[in-house]
Amino acid sequence: MKTLKNIFGTLLLTFALGMGAYAQENQSYIMHTIEKGQTLTSISSMYGVSIDDIVKLNPGSDTTIVEGKQLRIPRRPSNQQGGSFHTIISGETLYRLSVNYKVSVRAIMDANPGLSATNFKAGQVIRIPESNEKTALQPTEQPQEQEIPQAVRPKVREMHKVKSGETIYSIARKYGVTEEELLSANSDLKDARKLKKNSYLVIPYHTEVAAKPEEKEPTDKELFQANTQTTQKLNAIKAALILPFLKDGNTTSETRRMLEYYQGFLLAIDSLKTSGANVDLYTYNSGSTAEEMNELLTKPEMKDMNVIFGPMHTEQIAPLANFAQSNDIRLVIPFTSRDNTVYNNPQVYQVNTPQSYFYSEVYDHFGRQFPNAHVIFIESSETDKADFIKGFREDLQRRNVPITTLNDSEGYTAMKGALRSDKDNIFVPTSGNNTALIKTLPQLTLVVRDSLLNVTQGTENIHLFGYPEWQTYTNDFLESFFELDTYFYSSFYTNNLMDEPKAFIAKFRRWYGREMEDRYPKYGMLGFDTGYFFLKGLWLYGTAFDQNQSQLLTRPIQTGFKYERVNNWGGFINKKVFFVHFNRNNELIKLDFD
Repeated sequence: MKTLKNIFGTLLLTFALGMGAYAQENQSYIMHTIEKGQTLTSISSMYGVSIDDIVKLNPGSDTTIVEGKQLRIPRRPSNQQGGSFHTIISGETLYRLSVNYKVSVRAIMDANPGLSATNFKAGQVIRIPESNEKTALQPTEQPQEQEIPQAVRPKVREMHKVKSGETIYSIARKYGVTEEELLSANSDLKDARKLKKNSYLVIPYHTEVAAKPEEKEPTDKELFQANTQTTQKLNAIKAALILPFLKDGNTTSETRRMLEYYQGFLLAIDSLKTSGANVDLYTYNSGSTAEEMNELLTKPEMKDMNVIFGPMHTEQIAPLANFAQSNDIRLVIPFTSRDNTVYNNPQVYQVNTPQSYFYSEVYDHFGRQFPNAHVIFIESSETDKADFIKGFREDLQRRNVPITTLNDSEGYTAMKGALRSDKDNIFVPTSGNNTALIKTLPQLTLVVRDSLLNVTQGTENIHLFGYPEWQTYTNDFLESFFELDTYFYSSFYTNNLMDEPKAFIAKFRRWYGREMEDRYPKYGMLGFDTGYFFLKGLWLYGTAFDQNQSQLLTRPIQTGFKYERVNNWGGFINKKVFFVHFNRNNELIKLDFD
C-alpha cells in the first residue's frame, strides 16, 4: 500500500505533467478574431505563416471563415523574429504585459502603433518586441556561488484549483505571494499567459523581504498618455514622388499614366501653396526593378523625407517599404492592391483597397441600401466577377436574403416571372463587361416598361446593380441606366458636371494644353487627390497625422478616402466605397455611407 507521502508525490507529478502539456499547447498558437474583409491569405501574411499551417489548426477554414469567429494561428520561428505575438486576455493590463515580458511600455507601443487605451481589450492581438534584458552571462562574468539555506522546509504550501477567470496575478494576491514566486514554483507556467480551468497550481511559501510602501499600479490610460510621443509640426513637408519615367523621352501607356499622375500631383501642391503650405517635392525615375530602387534609396536626401508616393511596380515595393519603416517615413502606394506589405508595415498607406476588404464593404453597404432585397443574378459565360459573386452569394445567404438565378439567354419571360411584389427586386449581372449589358439591358427594359403599365405593381421595386467599370459605359447606356434605376459601386468616381471636377478639368487643360486620358480611374485626378489629402494632413497635423487623418476634411475630385489600420502593428488600407445611383428622375447621385 502506498504511503501518504508517495501518493502526494504522485499527485504533484501528475499535476506538473498536466500543466506542462497545457503550457506547451498554449505556446503553440495564438488566437486571432476574424475581422470583416480578412481572408486566409491576408491573415497568413499578418503572422508570417502559411495558409496550410493555419488550416491544420483550424479544419474547414480553407472552405470558409466567418467574421467574429476565432482562428488558432501557429507560432513559428518565422513569425516571432524581433519578438512574438500575444492575445490580450480579460483583466490583463499594459503594465502587467510590460512586467511579464520584461519590455518597456514604450517598446510595446512602438511595436503596435494602432494600439490605444480605447482598443486595449481582451481578444486584441499585439506584437511583443524582444526583451532587452540580459539572459546569458557575458564571457567575463562568473556565476555567483549560491548560499546554503539555514533551514530546509517543504516548498509546497498547498495546491490551488484554478477557477474560471483567474489569472497568475489574482491567485498570487489571494495567497500573499509574488507573481515571481508563484511562477517559480510552477516552472511550466513561466511563459503561459492563460490558465486552464480546473488545472492545479503549486502555492509556495512567501519569502519575507523588507516591507515596501504599496505602489498603485498605473492604469492603461495613464501609461498611454505618459508614453505618447510629442507632436511636431512640419515647417516644410519633404515629399518624394518615385515613378517609372522613361529617360529617353519615349512614351508608353504606363509612362503616360505616370506623367498624368505627376501633373495632377503638381496641381495639388499649387492648391496647397495658395493656402500657405510649404512643400518641397523631390521627383525620381524609379525604373522597374528592385535593383534600381535600391540604388535610388542610397541618395542621402531620401532619409529626410516625410512622405514617399510610389512605386508603380510591385517588385519595388518591398525595398521601398523596408526603407520607409527603417527611417520612419510614410509610404503611400497609389496603384496596386495586390501587395501584402501593408499587413506588417505600419508606415504603409494603401490607396487601392485589397479586393477582399473592398468587396466586404460593398456587401455591407448593399445590405444597408436594400434591407428588403430579392437578388436576381443574371448569369453569363463570362467569369470576370466570379470572386465578387461568390462572396456576394455567401453574404446574402448569411443574411437570409432570397436569391433567384437566371441565365442571360432566358430573357424577358424569365425576368418577369422572377419578380416578387413584396421585395425590392435587384437584378445583378454576373459579368461587368459591356457585352453582358448589351445582352441584358433590352430584356430588362421591357420588364420595367411592362411593369409601368401594371398599376398594382409599378416599377419602384425594380433596380439594376453593377460594377465600377460601368462608369466608362455611361455614354452608351445612360438612358437605360436612368430607366432601370441603376446602382454601381466604386471607390473612384467623378461627375464632370459638378463644380469641383469642372474646375479641375479646366485647370488641367490650361496648365498642360491637353485633356486627361479617357480611362478609369483618371490618373490626373488620382494624383491630385492623393497629393492633396496626404500633404494637407501632414501640414495640419505634423507627426500626429496617423492619429488625426480620419478627421481630415477634403473634397476629393475622384478618390474616396477612409483609412483604417489592418491590425495593431500593420499599416492602413483605404476602405472607402460609395454607390453611384442613376434614378428614374434622371438624377445622378453619389451615395456616401459614412
